[in-house]
Amino acid sequence: MNAAVGTLAGLMSLIPFRTWRRVHGRHHKWTGWQDLDPTTESLAPRVRGHAERTLVNVCWRLWIPIFSIAYRAQNFWNLRRLRSMFPRAQDSIEIRRDSLALLAVYGAIVVVLGPFATLRLFGLALILSLIAQDLLLLSQHTHMPQHVSRGAAVRPYPAIEQAPFTRSLRIPRVAAALILNFDAHELHHMYPFVPGYHLHRVPYDPPNSIGFWRWIVGAKRLKAEVLLFENRLGTGLEL
Repeated sequence: MNAAVGTLAGLMSLIPFRTWRRVHGRHHKWTGWQDLDPTTESLAPRVRGHAERTLVNVCWRLWIPIFSIAYRAQNFWNLRRLRSMFPRAQDSIEIRRDSLALLAVYGAIVVVLGPFATLRLFGLALILSLIAQDLLLLSQHTHMPQHVSRGAAVRPYPAIEQAPFTRSLRIPRVAAALILNFDAHELHHMYPFVPGYHLHRVPYDPPNSIGFWRWIVGAKRLKAEVLLFENRLGTGLEL
């Protein structure tokens, strides 16, 4: 049942389910090490050109959802990168198979409905959901203190020790229930084997939680290059 629901969710979210499972597992293993976590590797300290900084700043200011698009493209559709992360032959086969199957489904939808009808039916909803996902995705680990291995042999942080590297959004309880407590991000990292819909039962008050609207206002006041490439220990901004 989990695989069936996951496949359906992947179809609707533009992410191959089995690829997501592998990448998300690797993310949980290396949370806290920015250059080893596949979902934060691109944010690790390095020299960034004017064009890159301008691009992220403009998109963030104008609510252009480049971040949730790049999150998908880099982590779940970059087959060359995925093959280097998961070199086992069986993993490579499953990742490629699921990616091609998902593309085939999308292609069939466009053929059956036609490109204009597809755009009319799904275009606006897709754009709005990507904009909302920018706010959710960037709230989880950006501008939080992270370590950088710089190629050294380091140990992963146990799940129970990962709270300092994560942030949770506080949203109304009814809304949280609808998204299976997706907002309980610190608890999700500390207790990854507890289903999201049971996380509210864990008797723990996350220290890095922040109100949803406060997060939006505070984050949008920053330039994207500060939000993405720096952290609160350097800026002194408690987001």
